[in-house]
Amino acid sequence: MAYVTPDRRWRFPAGLRPEAIRSASPMSLAEAVRHLAALDLDAMVPQMFCVPGMTHYRALFDVLGVPYVGNAPDVMALTAHKARAKAVVAGAGVGVPHGELLRRGERPAVDPPAVVKPVDADNSLGVALVRDRADYDRALEAAYAHADAALVETFVELGREVRCGVVVRDGRLVCLPLEEYAVDRDRRPVRGHDDKLTRDGAGELRLMAKDPAKAWIVDRDDPITEAVWEVARRCHVALGCRHYSLFDLRIDPSGRPWFLEAGLYCSFARQSVISVMAQASGLPTDALFDLALTNAIEGRP
Repeated sequence: MAYVTPDRRWRFPAGLRPEAIRSASPMSLAEAVRHLAALDLDAMVPQMFCVPGMTHYRALFDVLGVPYVGNAPDVMALTAHKARAKAVVAGAGVGVPHGELLRRGERPAVDPPAVVKPVDADNSLGVALVRDRADYDRALEAAYAHADAALVETFVELGREVRCGVVVRDGRLVCLPLEEYAVDRDRRPVRGHDDKLTRDGAGELRLMAKDPAKAWIVDRDDPITEAVWEVARRCHVALGCRHYSLFDLRIDPSGRPWFLEAGLYCSFARQSVISVMAQASGLPTDALFDLALTNAIEGRP
């Protein structure tokens, strides 16, 4: 959390500098709320992308009347649940793969090939492609290791796989250049966890999705761009997004986009997906951040 000075520079309030936080004594919830209320914050920038950070803590700042960058807690909760997000965008006329939500003991009705995934896990944890019904049990167990329910979807043949970011600028939805991911019909038909995160020799996490061989920006003139942008705008509005949004889509061999999921996070680091897309459009990361911050402050209730 920080505040903005008149020259648009960020400052940590007294008592909220990182070194002070590390040495501070634990507070009760009531003490923490009183402390936050007394700071008279201009805005908050969420940097907790766990479920409580995306929901409970954002809702707390709503109660305190402090505006924050990014989407509201109800939108974050909705999009964290892949089946519910699919249902909402499907109601807006967006193509989604046929699927079903299963719990332990229930059997899939979807005919293979199908993709099995945890309904509310991130970074492709527990995702598997099933080509034969005999493989369903193993795939479902992998999904249940990360969630209480599994989403089973008809496999969308390749095609291509892309992400599309949207930012709000002067009240308009502005779509950013697409980012495409390396998939292959035979060797890698779906992206797994190791396509996104891995550990180096020292055990540190590394973003594999930033490897140029695994992800790249799509040329603006590519024929799929306009079709994906239209879908992304519909998703943004249907889900009730604000400030920015980000969507994963599968492109079938005919060029039709299919919604897979929403990932409404942006850390505003230069390597963050929306930041990379914005830079490709000519919008530097600091300008992107300033745009989102302005939207938050001007949208204060």
